[in-house]
Amino acid sequence: MNALDLDASHDPNRTSWIEVAAESDFPIQNLPYGIFSTQRRERRIGVAIGERIVDLRALAEAGLFDGIVDRATLSAETLNAMMAAGRPVWRALRARLSDLLRVGGDRALLEMPQALTTAEEATMHLPAIVGDYVDFYSSIEHATNLGRIFRPQGEPLLPNWRWIPIGYHGRSATIVPSGTPIRRPLGQRKLPGAEAPIFGASTRLDIELEVGFFAGPGNALGEPLPIERAREHIFGSVLVNDWSARDIQAWEYQPLGPFLGKSFATTISPWVVTTEALEPFRVAGPTQIPAPLPYLQRHEPDNYEIALSVLLSSAAMRARAIDAAAISSTSFAGMYWSQAQQLAHAASNGAAIRPGDLFASGTISGARPGSQGSLIELTENGAHPLRLPDGDERAFLEDGDEVSILGRCLRDGFRSIGFGVARGRVLSAAR
Repeated sequence: MNALDLDASHDPNRTSWIEVAAESDFPIQNLPYGIFSTQRRERRIGVAIGERIVDLRALAEAGLFDGIVDRATLSAETLNAMMAAGRPVWRALRARLSDLLRVGGDRALLEMPQALTTAEEATMHLPAIVGDYVDFYSSIEHATNLGRIFRPQGEPLLPNWRWIPIGYHGRSATIVPSGTPIRRPLGQRKLPGAEAPIFGASTRLDIELEVGFFAGPGNALGEPLPIERAREHIFGSVLVNDWSARDIQAWEYQPLGPFLGKSFATTISPWVVTTEALEPFRVAGPTQIPAPLPYLQRHEPDNYEIALSVLLSSAAMRARAIDAAAISSTSFAGMYWSQAQQLAHAASNGAAIRPGDLFASGTISGARPGSQGSLIELTENGAHPLRLPDGDERAFLEDGDEVSILGRCLRDGFRSIGFGVARGRVLSAAR
């Protein structure tokens, strides 16, 4: 990692005059952006610091960011305009916020208590209007595991997988913020030995542990985005759960790939952790064999050390006050195709990338037992169900199950930062 990419805002010894618990996801070294509202405030841009939220509209109206970014950008109800502003603005705004919040810094915010609210008071919303949503398939462990399940007699990886970041276009209208209930989807599925499919509620509802990123300024139609500049167009990252109906998916995915088995819901965490905040945790990814084509070749470390976990609680567990069970833990550092490679590939044919477009990594799985990011892998397609703390078992999700995805960046010499949570509870299917 190039040390020149770090600045005073990354100093692990920097502290805020706002109290922040040691285990908080949101110390002054993070400063993620989100969209919040309260009973007295309509939707607006906020920054998380400990258990408080800084109202950027109020600070902008007071002129505290004049000369850095125009007031209209910070008075918007989404982050799209800020995402379009570009990396020089992002860096300058982050530095200014850090100075307003640090011990010994600019005291202007101290004199504006009305610009602070508690996280408990706030309702969180989607960070941006998502014009396009792409979900990749970038973990070699996950792709191998699913290949063995779906093509047991063939090679797990298809011939193109090591050459190209595989992905599909999802449905942006069904992206929802953490806490939104997830309705069990209906669809076609074909039972083993049956001559014809049936239509009804999915019985193999699954999760996918992912990390996604929001695009920044983007490119003009017809002009590719070089990988050397790709990170300049990545605003920040969120946790993603790309809910999947495996029985619907298995019937429909050939020959064109995922469709209704994926398009019913995608949950994201509401706070966007910026690329600048993630800089101390940037690491080299795995060696790619064969070497990618020139337009995909890395020129710097571009993976991130993010520890990820999945928690599951059933309705029965919650009724008995039993803590959610940790069913998976893995790391984002080992992803085969990086965010920069994903973005460069998405724009390589001249497709236009717009501010607020969301790109998800695909399921993140590791090589050791318990590091798989989906139930279809963890239970070997339902053959070996997971045992929950109350003695119940899960091959796939049941109605009332609640899934939480957590992510935290850890590296010696730096203050740990986190993402909050991406949570969803399964409701029964529509009648």
